[in-house]
Amino acid sequence: MTEAELRVFVAIVKHYFEQQTGIAAEIYTPYLAEPNALPVFDYTGVIGISGVRQGCVYFTAPAELLRQILSRSGETDLSSRNLADLAGEIGNTISGNARRQFGNEFLISVPLVVQGRDQVISLPKGVKAYIIPFCWQDQDASLVVSVV
Repeated sequence: MTEAELRVFVAIVKHYFEQQTGIAAEIYTPYLAEPNALPVFDYTGVIGISGVRQGCVYFTAPAELLRQILSRSGETDLSSRNLADLAGEIGNTISGNARRQFGNEFLISVPLVVQGRDQVISLPKGVKAYIIPFCWQDQDASLVVSVV
C-alpha cells in the first residue's frame, strides 16, 4: 500500500464522520503495526478484500462511540445488537467508499462483526497492517488496512 492509497482511507474516515454526525474525527498519524499489536475495541467490523487486491479492512471502536452515533441519528435502541450492526455498517461503508476510489476490481465482502476487546483479528500472512487511529467525541477508535 502506498502513502497515497493510505491517504484515501484517511480521507474516507474523515468524510464518514463529518457526513454522518456533523462532527469531524481527529485523525492521528497512521502507523505500521505488528500482527500481534493490532488495536481491538469493543466492536469490530471486518471486511474481506479480494479481486486485484487481497486482504482486509476493519473498523474498531468502543461501545460508547457507537452509542453516541446511534443517539445522534435519533436511534433509541442502543442494544448490543445495534452497536454490532453499526460497527459492521461503518466498516462496510468505508470499504465501499474505498472501492469507488480503487475501482470495481476492489471487491469487498459482507461485514463480519467481532465483539470484545480480547478478540484477536487475524490478518493475511505477509501483508502489512496500517493503523489509522482517530478520535471522535473524546473516544479513540481505529481503522486497520491490511491490503496488498
